[in-house]
Amino acid sequence: MSQNVLVTGTGREMALGFQFVRRYLEQGDVVFACVRKPSEALERLKTAYEGTLHILTMDISDTVSVKAAAREVSLVTDHLDLLINNAVTTAPDCMKDVLEADPDNFAPAMNVGAAGALRVIQAFYPFLKKSGKMALVVNISSEAGSIGACYRTNMTDYAITKAAVNVITKTLWNAWKEEENLNILCVHPGWVRTNAGNALAPFDSYEQAETLRLLFEKRKNIKDGDIFLTYAGEVYPW
Repeated sequence: MSQNVLVTGTGREMALGFQFVRRYLEQGDVVFACVRKPSEALERLKTAYEGTLHILTMDISDTVSVKAAAREVSLVTDHLDLLINNAVTTAPDCMKDVLEADPDNFAPAMNVGAAGALRVIQAFYPFLKKSGKMALVVNISSEAGSIGACYRTNMTDYAITKAAVNVITKTLWNAWKEEENLNILCVHPGWVRTNAGNALAPFDSYEQAETLRLLFEKRKNIKDGDIFLTYAGEVYPW
């Protein structure tokens, strides 16, 4: 049975968000692909999936924009079955050592990657509630967001953002304990080749999107237990 899927951060063809869109379309699902600015790659994809791919312009750093996107979705459907928070940004000095990075650059990354994820969940919560099956929210996190397994001395804004995403996930899991048809996970997707700068990454984005899609399907009905997982379904330390 097809499902309604919303994915944020989908504009770049090599990136994981775009490949999520491809994989779910290939399954016959209806996909709402969210982008901050126009994407030629998505427009090309839409020609092959007219009627099942809906492109939403949504700036998740702006509550007004997110609410406007929710109203646009309401013109197509009254429910969502899966929401994937994938959008992220980093500071220009992300790779600098923690003692050299400028904390004044952290706020935009956190506003998009953490607060933005919560904005999207809040705006689309009514749609998730109306799913006729177990609705799942997946927050794409990272091993960088783990405090217990932290080893880095750089990427501080990114790590803080992903740690915040993990807290948001756990807090929502607590809030939804009695919600029989709502579930939530945060997932470390692995190191994925998403641009020319990380050609050494072991995972192809299209292949990893399918690995993750299968994990989401396997875990969506399991409300008890660990909720910070790796792409292989293994528990990762908070």
